[in-house]
Amino acid sequence: MIAGGGGFEKGMGHSTPRLQKVSLELILEPGPLLKPIEEALAQHGVPLRWAITTCTALPEGQRWIRLEAMVLHCNA
Repeated sequence: MIAGGGGFEKGMGHSTPRLQKVSLELILEPGPLLKPIEEALAQHGVPLRWAITTCTALPEGQRWIRLEAMVLHCNA
C-alpha cells in the first residue's frame, strides 16, 4: 500500500504508478526560481527530483533555463 498523494487503497480503483523523464525549457522573469519551476513540473506529474542543466541570462533580467526531471504519475 502506498499512502499519501493518491496511492493504492481498497475501494479507490486501480492505479498504475509510472516514472517519466521530463525535459523542459522555460523563460523565467527576474525573481525566485523555485515556485515557477515547481508549477511547471506539476503539470507533468509529481516531481521526484529535478535539476537545472542550463541557465542563460536574457535581456531585462529574464532567464532561459533547461530542466531535467523525473516525475511520478498515478493513473486511475
